[in-house]
Amino acid sequence: MLLSGCALWSVDAPQEKPPQVLRQLPLQFSAQDKSQWQAMRLPGKLLTAYRVAPQGPRDALLAEAVSSASMLRQALHIPPDQLGALQFDWQVDQLIAAADMRQREAEDSPARLILVFEGDRQRFSTQNQLLSELTLSLTGEPLPYATLMYVWCNDCPAESVIVNPRTDRIRKLAVESGAGRVGQWLRYHRDIRADFEKAFGEPPGALLGLAIMTDTDNTRSSTRAWYGPIRLD
Repeated sequence: MLLSGCALWSVDAPQEKPPQVLRQLPLQFSAQDKSQWQAMRLPGKLLTAYRVAPQGPRDALLAEAVSSASMLRQALHIPPDQLGALQFDWQVDQLIAAADMRQREAEDSPARLILVFEGDRQRFSTQNQLLSELTLSLTGEPLPYATLMYVWCNDCPAESVIVNPRTDRIRKLAVESGAGRVGQWLRYHRDIRADFEKAFGEPPGALLGLAIMTDTDNTRSSTRAWYGPIRLD
């Protein structure tokens, strides 16, 4: 699962398509158009199934995970001085009973929105440098400078920050916790800069991309989630 945060983008990583250079805000990604998203397979993992499906009064992007972990992603390049608000919607079918975002052996989440940022990787610790080289050998892409994940966890305090146990360059912000709002469409409004500074204790670099992911590979379980449009303002 570490690769879910490592294998996204960096400034010198190879790309199947050139990054989308943002020239006008707002930018909205449609859950109804799956063609906008690039599938990202994680080495050694089964694929989570993503498809457009009706949910309530609208279509959404349905993610169905069965002992699986993969993501859909989009490459961007938004300079730090243009980072603003982030809005996204999701609905979760059920929590993953055995999941624990703080434990590497159980680190699954029914819904994630992942942001990847540029920065000076010369500041990496020796451990992170070695991890970046390993990630490059496995995926063709080195470890990004910083990865911020918005997640739904079972019992961690809402708004808490969880540092990945393998690298401090991946940090998770629990925007939802517990089963109280399972089965409901939820909308979140986040300040990207404030959330990054809360998680990493420094200003963010350029936003290089975002991804969505539903994963159950560690707990060998199944769940479903629906994702709505994602808006950057």
